[in-house]
Amino acid sequence: MSAVLDRAPGLENTGKLLPSLREIEDAARVVYREFQATPQYRWGLSSQRLGTDCWIKHENHTPVGAFKLRGGLTYFEALQRRGELPAQVVSATRGNHGQSIGWAARAHGVACTIVVPHGNSLEKNAAMRALGVTLIEHGEDFQESREFAMALAAERGAHMVPSFHADLLRGVSTYWWEFMLAVPQLDVVYVPIGQGSGACSAIAAKLALGRKLRIVGVVSAHATTYADSLAAGRVVEAPVTTQLADGMACRVADGAALDILLPQLDHIVKVTDDEVAQAMRDLYTDTHNVAEGAGAASFAAAMKERELLKGQVVGVTLCGGNVDRTVFAEVLAGPQA
Repeated sequence: MSAVLDRAPGLENTGKLLPSLREIEDAARVVYREFQATPQYRWGLSSQRLGTDCWIKHENHTPVGAFKLRGGLTYFEALQRRGELPAQVVSATRGNHGQSIGWAARAHGVACTIVVPHGNSLEKNAAMRALGVTLIEHGEDFQESREFAMALAAERGAHMVPSFHADLLRGVSTYWWEFMLAVPQLDVVYVPIGQGSGACSAIAAKLALGRKLRIVGVVSAHATTYADSLAAGRVVEAPVTTQLADGMACRVADGAALDILLPQLDHIVKVTDDEVAQAMRDLYTDTHNVAEGAGAASFAAAMKERELLKGQVVGVTLCGGNVDRTVFAEVLAGPQA
């Protein structure tokens, strides 16, 4: 079910976090040193399935198969610009953030250790190691990995790279900026929420470009900290039981992200693992692109609300395609609606 959010008067606490249009444009120049703008297409079959024009932004086409790389590039560029590049960094991830930090750290000659929970995606783990990352498995979920990574960074005197930071938002905002420039007629976009950088960056691009489109947040029905926290107006911890949407498997929301999301999100949609699996199948059938669980969540949410979207131009993000082959094979073998 959708949950309409209470409106807050403004963004008094977020001015230092959200990038300006000029900062987004500057960030794009940093990103484009590594790869060019990703495509967005109006897919006929997806539009037919949704019952209205559906544009899909293909962040699965970055060199690490997910949008996170943009943020890692701008984060390390900012460290270098300030003369603060460390000898080593530590961070925690379920995979895509870790690939981003590993790629950027390698480009700057910085040693990188990434902590992941036990049972993390084997293929995401392998991709991080291929980037030169030292991988440590610790904890049963992302929050335990994050807390261990913070302690490890303090013990080593290493720089701890957070999952949510203004210098990450600058880079991630470039993909929403690309999308909104390429498809100015968008009425509404659906954005999955993990730690919040994707959704906050969509807000940043909207405000920077002066657009009127609605931004709908999407969370896993099995990881509801952001939905619960937005409803309560404060951080509310919630258990994580999703087996498919690991990119949204967050147990504790980020307070700074909440400050940005609360006054700007139109509403929140919760999607189940079954709905995400169906969206993964739909996207493969319609576009022959691979979507990981979080990467299919925005389309799942749009499909859930398709009766409300007639006549509107809808944007969704295939924000990552890094799903283990065995998992994807099992999902594809499931029933096609």
